[in-house]
Amino acid sequence: MLSARSLFQEIVDHDDSFQLFCSIAASGESQGGWENARIAALVPGTLRDLAPKITRHGADEDKHGRIFRALLRKRGLPAVPVPPETDYTMLLERRGIGLAHDKLRREEPLSEQDVLVYLAHSRVTEQRAAEQMAMLLRHFGDHPEIGKAVRVISHDEDNHLAYCNEELLRLARHGHGRAVQRVLRASALAEIAVYRDVSRAVMDHMGRLLHWPAPKRAALSAGIGAVYAYERFSGWHRMIGLRPPGRPDPLGGRPVPAPA
Repeated sequence: MLSARSLFQEIVDHDDSFQLFCSIAASGESQGGWENARIAALVPGTLRDLAPKITRHGADEDKHGRIFRALLRKRGLPAVPVPPETDYTMLLERRGIGLAHDKLRREEPLSEQDVLVYLAHSRVTEQRAAEQMAMLLRHFGDHPEIGKAVRVISHDEDNHLAYCNEELLRLARHGHGRAVQRVLRASALAEIAVYRDVSRAVMDHMGRLLHWPAPKRAALSAGIGAVYAYERFSGWHRMIGLRPPGRPDPLGGRPVPAPA
């Protein structure tokens, strides 16, 4: 029987699939770290109080990239190139979601609208990340090889999601409510399509590495399609709701260090 646990166990147990999984994850986290560092440097003066939190967000994502690369080193595996069809961050950018890299490379201060777009994009993608890490935490939180990394990253992703909620609510209270909801909706609808395409691409690569039979590949593709259908019909709403975090200022204080 196919399950998230059994599939991920197969990926973890095989060096080639584990190498690809960690390489994709490390690349995505490193891209996120760079983006947040640039946004923190370009925040407009009216939102300078956000800069330390954005910096912390980026530092956490850089840390996650280092964690995935460390997992590879522990097995004596180098990182491998990320297939373009599995590059979640860049595929979102091509759909116009989030802030374009060429904009971030310039030395021009961002506008308040740019920061709103960044927070809305992050709220949507952090929802996905927090859910994925919660699933891994349930099944692999005590795993001897990856358990500590899963626990640290899951904790951080929960904080990132809470931070995005808190800051978007603050913008909504200052008169940006309609813009926040409009950008959230567009980001969520684009994200669920990109996630479907990336999921299928990743499973296709894993299937070749792990020699999955055609019926198993077909079942996985159908399952991914079913998830997309549910999300397109109504599931995307969970990605745009805003609620105050259980603990105020979730990105305040000291960051959680990477496991040794």
